[in-house]
Amino acid sequence: MISIDNISMAYGSPPRTVLDRIDLEIEEGEFVCVLGQTGCGKSTLLRLILGSEQPTSGRVLIDGKEHKQPDRMRGYVPQKYSLFPDRTVLDNITFGPELCEFRLLSRFTPAYYRRRNELREEAMGYLRRIGLRATDAKKYPDQLSGGMQQRVAIAQALMTSPRILLMDEAFSALDPATRRGMQALIRDLWQSIGKTILFVTHNTHEAVHLATRVIVLAKDNPEHGSRIALDLKVPETVHEDDIAHLVRKLEAASQESDSVASPNEEGSPQSAAVRVG
Repeated sequence: MISIDNISMAYGSPPRTVLDRIDLEIEEGEFVCVLGQTGCGKSTLLRLILGSEQPTSGRVLIDGKEHKQPDRMRGYVPQKYSLFPDRTVLDNITFGPELCEFRLLSRFTPAYYRRRNELREEAMGYLRRIGLRATDAKKYPDQLSGGMQQRVAIAQALMTSPRILLMDEAFSALDPATRRGMQALIRDLWQSIGKTILFVTHNTHEAVHLATRVIVLAKDNPEHGSRIALDLKVPETVHEDDIAHLVRKLEAASQESDSVASPNEEGSPQSAAVRVG
C-alpha cells in the first residue's frame, strides 16, 4: 500500500541530512511503529507520508501514486492536541468533513441539514467508540482531561474515513495510567476498523505492545542521516518472557552504529533487516 522509494531528506543551508536513502514497503492493514532516538527523523518520515513535506530525493507512493499534499486518505494525530478551543467536542470531530463537503452556497438547504445530521450521527458513533459519553459532545476542550482530548483528536482523524492513520508521539504527553488506556484503545480500534496505522514513538515497550511490526531508525554516523537499522515483525502473541528480549534488540538497534548496512554491490541501499516471528 505504501512504498517509500529511496527517499532522502535534508534541511537547511548547508543542507543537513536527516533521512538517508530509506526504502520501505508497508502492506495495507499493518500496525507499524517507528522507533528511534530523538532527532533520528521519525516525525520527518511521517510528514513525508502525510504529504505535508516533500523529500529531497526519492518518492513516497500510495497505491503506486505520488500524493504531494495531505488528503482524506491519510488521517493525522499530532503529539499536541489538535482541537479548536472555541468549538465543542462534537464540532471538533465534524469540522474536517464539514469543511470539505459544505460550501457557502450549499448552506441552509435541505440537503445541507440532512448531511449535517448524518455527520453528527457518525461523530456520535465515534465518540462512543473512543469511550466518551454522549454528554461529552457539548463540552469544550478545556473541560476535558488530556486523555479525553487525545481521544477526541483520534475521532477527529477517523471522521474523514482515512485508509492510513498517522500518529506522531500521540501518547507521550499523557500520564502512565492514561497512556496504557490509550494504548489499549488504539489497538482495539485497529483490530475493529482495519486501518493501516503508522505510530511514531520513542518508547520501546509501547512499540512492542502495540505494533505488528517495528521499524527502527538510526544513524551510523552523527554526520549522516538515519537509515533503517532494524525491521522487526512482532509475533501475534508476545509472552512476558519475550518482551524483555524484544526490547533489548530494539534498543540496541537504535544505539549501535554498525546496525545499518552499507550499499550492496549494485549500489542500491540495503537495510540490515532482522525479522522475528
